Amino acid sequence: MVRLSIEGREIEAPANCSILQAFVHAGQTLVEGVGCMGQGVCGSCRVMVRYSGELEVKTELACETLVADGMQVAFLDYFTRSAPRTYRIEEMGDSWQALRMMREVFPEASHCRHCSGCDRACPKGLDVQRGVNLAVEGKLAASSQVFDECVMCNLCTLACPEHIRPNHLGLFVRRMIASTSLRPANLIRRLQQIESGEMKIDLDAPNAHPPR
Repeated sequence: MVRLSIEGREIEAPANCSILQAFVHAGQTLVEGVGCMGQGVCGSCRVMVRYSGELEVKTELACETLVADGMQVAFLDYFTRSAPRTYRIEEMGDSWQALRMMREVFPEASHCRHCSGCDRACPKGLDVQRGVNLAVEGKLAASSQVFDECVMCNLCTLACPEHIRPNHLGLFVRRMIASTSLRPANLIRRLQQIESGEMKIDLDAPNAHPPR
């Protein structure tokens, strides 16, 4: 067992569990935006973590980070901008319009300060800044590969002083690439499994529906 602090509460939990599991083990109540527990939006359990004996505060995902003795944890809220990015991929027409559309939807992307804040914030270790710069240069296929394992936790967006919303830019580029090329084989198979009933989705599971 290890002792740690979550949201200012001193708790005790097994050493081999994640921060999120420790939170539940301590009898704390999960609310919307704190953990998916198997269903929901990945990245909703973003946290700031300080390990015992260290001064640096790191950003992690509570669902995949193991607890440690003396660890201090605080969940991070995510506040969306009043004017979110809106677009319709089908209005792009063809790939000749992709770069123009990207610049219209994400005009701040060209204002990157190269501060690497997004890279330090990414819990998956993605080269976020490079992905943004590739998109600005028009190398959209290469940019989409950088964001291929993005879990949309929004930590890079919270860290960006230019309000670029890098993960949303990455999602846009991935959608654009998918709409103009053959869909991934694993996605096609998964959709077939859902349509045939081979893979069932529990719509009544906790957090299966987004908050109204």
